[in-house]
Amino acid sequence: MKKRSRQQSAQWRSSRRELLRSLGALAVATVASGCTTFAAAPRRSYDVVVVGAGVFGIWTAYKLHMAGRRVAVIDAVGPAHSGASSGGESRVTRCGYGEKEIYSEWAWRSIGEWQALSARSGLPIFHPMGVLWVHTQPSELVQASARVLSRKNIPFTLLAADELRRRYPVMRVGSDEAGFLEPAAGALMARRAIQSLASELKANGVTFLSGAVTPIQAEQGEHGALPAVITKSGERIDAEQFVFACGPWLDRICPDAMANRLFVTRQEVFFFSVDAGATGNLPVWADLPFYGLPSLEGRGFKVANDTHGPPMDPSTSDRRASAAGEEEARAFLARRFPSLAKAPLSETRVCQYENSSSGDLVIDRHPGLENVWLVGCGSGHGFKHGPAVGSHIAELVAGTAKPREPFLIASKLRQQDRAVQ
Repeated sequence: MKKRSRQQSAQWRSSRRELLRSLGALAVATVASGCTTFAAAPRRSYDVVVVGAGVFGIWTAYKLHMAGRRVAVIDAVGPAHSGASSGGESRVTRCGYGEKEIYSEWAWRSIGEWQALSARSGLPIFHPMGVLWVHTQPSELVQASARVLSRKNIPFTLLAADELRRRYPVMRVGSDEAGFLEPAAGALMARRAIQSLASELKANGVTFLSGAVTPIQAEQGEHGALPAVITKSGERIDAEQFVFACGPWLDRICPDAMANRLFVTRQEVFFFSVDAGATGNLPVWADLPFYGLPSLEGRGFKVANDTHGPPMDPSTSDRRASAAGEEEARAFLARRFPSLAKAPLSETRVCQYENSSSGDLVIDRHPGLENVWLVGCGSGHGFKHGPAVGSHIAELVAGTAKPREPFLIASKLRQQDRAVQ
């Protein structure tokens, strides 16, 4: 099928809007006449339908709403539900990405919007406590991050081993180690952030619908465009454009675009009963592959392993953490935070990463449906970029931006070779 020109696409959208208005008028007239051969309830119709109410979907809805679009958000359960990748308590926001400048730019730009959301919410969403990378010298990743952050005027500090020991006595530091501290970075309260923004959008007239949608295929298109999504309960929702931000279910909802390009892995998180005072002024920390937070809002000392776990089904997999995972976390504590190694375990959580082959996000047009946009593959680092991702998708929908590397679907392979840290 040949693609339509922009002028032809605009004409098609205009004709389609007129048709929908006519159908709505016909429905009203039919009801008024007492005839029941035409459905009394008109189809729901919007400028943009966003499928998925996680961090990418909710910020996309926010940006589209601020641009004056009539938006509906559909989620199978609800914003930041317990099985969603955005449903945990805390996430890290930092700007160091080696040479991958786009992620540094987007993380830095997003911090301001997280701060603004935090300021207008009843409870804090952004905790500006800094992020510390501990690394063995020399580190090419840290050196590249320092170059990029210097060019972008993003603050950072390099700390020698002696300075690390002085500032953070709870941490054991080797003589060949150093620190890379981003003082303006910090922690985000993930579930709270998504649900706060969703509440704000609802109060401002954005429609939220609950229900799973059926998978879409290019063959469902009319003249190369998707006319509607159908929920599993049978409801049809029409729109001019669609954004699918379905997290670990993206390949199931958009199989002809994402099949075998999404790798969902099981990730275990452990919280240990440690008072905040026991760790002093320790910021968010990373000693890859482990990372974590001091006891934030009384939750406990968080330890997570960034290594990709085994494949999992986000809908059916058991979410009890393993004894082996706890042993690995305690072995790490014994090495890096020895005074905390025997702290009682207070809580565990099993979440998931939805990875692309490279670790890069997907933000691209559906290869067979010109009015459908896909966003996903957070790959364990995507949450922080939510505001910038939403802005980019709003520009794609408006036609003021084009899909760009490294987010193209075609660049995502069917075997993993993660390059983004």
